Amino acid sequence: MNVATLASLALDEDWGPGDLTTPACIGLEVEGDALIRARTDLVVSGHSFARAIFTEVGRRLGVAVNYEALLPEGSAVAKGVAVARITGPAQGILIGERPALNGLMKLSGIATHVGAYTRAKGSHPMRIVDTRKTTPLWRALEKAAVRHGGGHNHRFALYDGAMVKDNHIVAAGGIHEAVTAVKASCHHLVKVEVEVDRIDQIEAAIEAGADVLLLDNMDDATLEAAIAVARAADPRVVLEASGNVTPERIRGIAEKGLDIDVVSSGGLIHQARWIDLGMDMAE
Repeated sequence: MNVATLASLALDEDWGPGDLTTPACIGLEVEGDALIRARTDLVVSGHSFARAIFTEVGRRLGVAVNYEALLPEGSAVAKGVAVARITGPAQGILIGERPALNGLMKLSGIATHVGAYTRAKGSHPMRIVDTRKTTPLWRALEKAAVRHGGGHNHRFALYDGAMVKDNHIVAAGGIHEAVTAVKASCHHLVKVEVEVDRIDQIEAAIEAGADVLLLDNMDDATLEAAIAVARAADPRVVLEASGNVTPERIRGIAEKGLDIDVVSSGGLIHQARWIDLGMDMAE
């Protein structure tokens, strides 16, 4: 969803027919100056959403509420450091405060969380990527937060990457049937990924034309054996491990030097906790 549209909907939810507090105690002519500060160490993400909130507040009030990012997204910030400044009518600053902070706290929480995963791989060349397990309508922002934290993105949605999953295989009648049908319907630049959760599926998927194998929910011993079988069948196939992925498991894969190309985890996003930022108006 367009960020401006998402911000407008967030304001509809919070502002509704009107703020009962702010206009009652502050005239629109009163100017304000506020800083948003980190209340703990964090990685910044969410400026685009916060800016869209204050832009929309200003549009509705007929004034200009200016949002200035003091540090770029992806910056590692220490507790107490200011990450953004908002200037303009105090009414607009206060009305936009909570929705803007909510977005910054959510997205900075993801960016900060991702860092634990990317640090765990050390010098191993594997990519740490997200999944489609995202908050409805927040996907673009959440995936951007993953990048700000040092991770990478998997396919964005159903339309930009072909993935044959276990239920596709069941519904189509087998790996060969599913992969053949997908490859026949896609143009020649589209790679096809196939999810396998058993070693005996690997050769069948490669023979059917899989470009990428998703080695799903395998324990460490099975994963290691699966990599060996896949590399023997086709050294060029891209191997992705997923399922029960934690920083500790990534560290173990790296220390063993397993020949894996990608590790994906929905937990990069759905297990991230909001992180604390606050706004303070200047006297």
